[in-house]
Amino acid sequence: MSQAYTPGLKVAPRIVHRVQRRLPIAGQVRVAEGARVSAQQVVAQTHLPGDVYPVNLSSLLSLPPGEVPGCMLKGEGQAVAVGEPLARTPGLFGLFKTTYRSKVAGVVESVSPVTGQVILRAPPQPVEIRAFLAGRVVRVWEAEGVEIEAAVSYIQGIFGIGGEAYGPIRLATERNDQELTAACLTPEMAGALVVGGARIQGEAIRRALDVGVAALIGGGLDDQDLRDLLGYDLGVAVTGSEQVGLTLILTEGFGDIAMAQRTFQLLAASEGRPAAVNGATQIRAGVMRPEIVIPWDEAEESGTEAVAAAGSDSRLHVGRPVRIIRDPHFGKIGSVSRLPADPAVLDSGSKARVLEVRFDSGETVTVPRANVELIEE
Repeated sequence: MSQAYTPGLKVAPRIVHRVQRRLPIAGQVRVAEGARVSAQQVVAQTHLPGDVYPVNLSSLLSLPPGEVPGCMLKGEGQAVAVGEPLARTPGLFGLFKTTYRSKVAGVVESVSPVTGQVILRAPPQPVEIRAFLAGRVVRVWEAEGVEIEAAVSYIQGIFGIGGEAYGPIRLATERNDQELTAACLTPEMAGALVVGGARIQGEAIRRALDVGVAALIGGGLDDQDLRDLLGYDLGVAVTGSEQVGLTLILTEGFGDIAMAQRTFQLLAASEGRPAAVNGATQIRAGVMRPEIVIPWDEAEESGTEAVAAAGSDSRLHVGRPVRIIRDPHFGKIGSVSRLPADPAVLDSGSKARVLEVRFDSGETVTVPRANVELIEE
């Protein structure tokens, strides 16, 4: 058998990449098809309805529900500020009036003579969708969003936290197996996407927050340092919404793991180039990986042909680069040298389909096919 199928991560020096940027609800698209956009340009915007706050004025003012509408100082559709009088009782002979002052800012949405409740809706929340990918708008969905295309260098990580971040690529270490320490970070890295080699130390994260680094990219991280950063155990979930002050992306996993040489070299070759990253990760159904997107400029796009990324090639064949994801060779990268057709007996005594992986050193090992992931090109 000459090929099989297995999941993998992309580490591509040059591909044609597309992203869809959609609003959560209908709104306004601000760019036209064919337009070129920058990564941080707002391409669509809308307003999410504000939160709803029910106020039981019948109880608060000790009134029958039917009398509440007559006590309102603000009618439906009118705005009210925090501390502003919302309703007032008539009192007795014009005296002993009771006034209710609003605890929230919003608009009076409804007044019920049946329940005596007033519904206040907070101001709408503006939502802006940025392009993320610097490129050309190839499709527009009216009132919904756009699709953008560009030739890019593209890297997927194993795990990340934090949302989208933008800035130039800056190298903080000289080698892929060098740990990212606090001493590697300088004030000149403020606003940058900083690349380390192996494990990102906890002190480096704290230093990055002080410096104002936009994102940290490294091979690995100790799980205790992640707990210290977040203040809780993350668990199995979707990440990307954390508000920790920066985006964090791991290219290899947890522990003291060096970044793959191929990944480090690609990032090193891109030093100084503007890029966009997203730490959002989902490891259950609908797998989503953190990503690093480094666009090529227009002159480079026209001068070099890029590989289209319309579909992910998940075929496992001889010569395909793979990463081993189980001990004793965890994290090592090599290429498939052989795909035996028949199952082999493992050290545990069980049978499984295997493959042979050749490392750059010339060493060849045999591992179960389930213990590798593709390095997609």
